[in-house]
Amino acid sequence: QVQLVESGGGLVQAGGSLRLSCAASGITFSLNTMGWYRQAPGKQREMVATISTGGTTNYADSVKGRFTISRDNAKNTVYLQMNSLKPEDTAVYYCYSRRMIWESWGQGTQVTVSS
Repeated sequence: QVQLVESGGGLVQAGGSLRLSCAASGITFSLNTMGWYRQAPGKQREMVATISTGGTTNYADSVKGRFTISRDNAKNTVYLQMNSLKPEDTAVYYCYSRRMIWESWGQGTQVTVSS
């Protein structure tokens, strides 16, 4: 059974930082592309950042230069370091894993950025 458990969300002032973590179980972590998506109220879920099995990263234009995704295969964990947070970053952030046709999602963690 695949489990992706996010942590690290919370309330932060604009300009602040947060670090999200996603602990994975039930998958061969090193063989999965991992990622973070987010969904703000009234909006569609959107990709924030992904990291391939080889460490190649991809970011949404809106977070480039502010967010950093990384992975620790020994700990089966993917991270999202978020700096210079803006009110428009407020959303539920979801962890994502993919290997070929198999995808899994976490339950999400709320990030709220106050102005």
